[in-house]
Amino acid sequence: MSEPLMDATREQVLSLEKETQFAANGIVSRTLLRTPTGRVVLFGFAEGQELTEHTSTQHALVQVLSGECEFFLAGKPHQLKAGDFLHMPPSLPHSLRAKTQFSMLLTMFKPE
Repeated sequence: MSEPLMDATREQVLSLEKETQFAANGIVSRTLLRTPTGRVVLFGFAEGQELTEHTSTQHALVQVLSGECEFFLAGKPHQLKAGDFLHMPPSLPHSLRAKTQFSMLLTMFKPE
């Protein structure tokens, strides 16, 4: 696992647009910040790429930064586009498919 781009012990400003990377036929994820209780990850998806259904033990917040995707929460589809924001509680099955090239910011934090 690579080191986060940001040091959790000091202030720092990053441009999400400049830091987002895309692969021609893949998914690029970059951990921006990691603390003992949470993590922030920046994703760039090529059109048509998918994440298969899975769950997490943590709360998850997703902010779509660019493009469009179909996000499935407990099997129910949701059409998301730039500017959309969603919360997933721990243990909720979810998956997604990139309808266009898109990017998102994922913030995960441990439940109390």
